Amino acid sequence: MPQPEWSELSVEDLAAKMARQGVGTIAIDEVRVADPATGKAVEADGKNQGEKQLRGNTLMKGYLKNPETTARAFADGWLSTDDLAVMHPDHYVEIKDRSKDIIISGGENISSLEVEEVLYQHPAVSEAVVIAIADEKWGEVPCAFINLVKNHEAPTEADVMAFCKERMARFKVPKKVIFGELPKTATGKIRKNVLRDKFRDE
Repeated sequence: MPQPEWSELSVEDLAAKMARQGVGTIAIDEVRVADPATGKAVEADGKNQGEKQLRGNTLMKGYLKNPETTARAFADGWLSTDDLAVMHPDHYVEIKDRSKDIIISGGENISSLEVEEVLYQHPAVSEAVVIAIADEKWGEVPCAFINLVKNHEAPTEADVMAFCKERMARFKVPKKVIFGELPKTATGKIRKNVLRDKFRDE
């Protein structure tokens, strides 16, 4: 929800504000970001990362005929969303990634969302998604799937990697780039699970 004081922000700063989520509403009473290890809320400094959790009277009661999963999801009376996020000082939450989408490469955590945000800055990229692929040396590494803008000069895999190297730490740069149409749901959401399964099978 835009705030009046945001009206004077630059386009880039406004976009960063609008990318935040998670303030309390009538439907969702409470939102917090908690440290999974301690179960306590992290400091609202926009830096400390944890899991986004919710409380409210419109949340589900649980998973059908699955009490064990329900108990895990509602530990301590909060619904765990599996979203990794930070809480900003203004109490807006910013989601950083899904916990299952974090890529662990050589002991370093890589947010697939962070890599995707950089890829979307490339003028030839229409759609982008990043998943983990197996790597003998690092365990797993980022792989980017890109759908290009029509009638735009197509970059090479090396071009995309060089673009990323200028904008992020080298270990976060995709080690492989695949161009083409991306699988989607009926509502247009990119299906990462299909790409994971296809790449694993190949």
